[in-house]
Amino acid sequence: MLRIHFGDADLARTRLAPAPDPLFEVAASMHRLQSSRGRWAYAGWYRTARRELREKGLERALRGVLLPMYPRAAYYPDFLTPATGVEGLEAGLEALLATPARRVEEEVGMLDRLIGAPGWAGRLAEHDVRQEFVGILRAYYGAVVVPQQERIQARIEAERAVRGRGLLHGGVEGMLAGLGPMLRWCPPVLEVAYPRQTQDRDLYLNGRGLTLVPSYFNWGEPVAFALRVAAGGATTGEIARAAGVSASAASRHATVLRDAGLITTTRNGPAVLHTLTPTGASVLRAAQARAGEESADAPG
Repeated sequence: MLRIHFGDADLARTRLAPAPDPLFEVAASMHRLQSSRGRWAYAGWYRTARRELREKGLERALRGVLLPMYPRAAYYPDFLTPATGVEGLEAGLEALLATPARRVEEEVGMLDRLIGAPGWAGRLAEHDVRQEFVGILRAYYGAVVVPQQERIQARIEAERAVRGRGLLHGGVEGMLAGLGPMLRWCPPVLEVAYPRQTQDRDLYLNGRGLTLVPSYFNWGEPVAFALRVAAGGATTGEIARAAGVSASAASRHATVLRDAGLITTTRNGPAVLHTLTPTGASVLRAAQARAGEESADAPG
């Protein structure tokens, strides 16, 4: 369970994006190709996508380049789905190209340790290689997502209409209350059910608000993708309460994490806000994945 805590400022800054994030849809659609789960709901798309990929000569690139980088597993590199992707395909691809080489190396290394990465993946730190990769992504998007745009937009508009009615009748809280069944509004907390999550987590928005991004290809559970920057955000006091230690001890722990490059710290009035770096987020995701595996292996 993920519990998202709202204040008045967060409710005022909560919005529903007008369209899916193209690069997240790329990732989610590849997960649909890798799984039979929910296949019935995408049967027509699946047949059409396989045909388009074959006719456009993209099957080899899909098997050898794309699927190894987007495994349907506990982890795939975060730089492949930049937050600016919600602004459109080109904005997302530009952000992907602009990713610092060091971050690409770190996240590809994480993929290799956790899942296994193809031998060429480390070269994505090179700008020219990443440009070729972006070309393949653009071709894939054109082959399997663009032909479904009318159907996708119709589904999204229908969903937005439902959420809009909730907003008209009950404000933002009315909209949040209608997000079930996997999201439950218990004022002032939005509870998000994650089937594979073994530990409860609390996220305090601290005035930053929330952007809800609809998805056509995601199936079976919500994803806290758009919260990536805020997900680790916490004041020293919040860290102390969550860990059950004193504020001074929490401050020392934060210093160690900051020196290790896992968090950044900024001052917000009298308080300081600690936020995960991309490396810190990757380490956290890996730890949660290991915890889930250990729980599954434990005797009942």
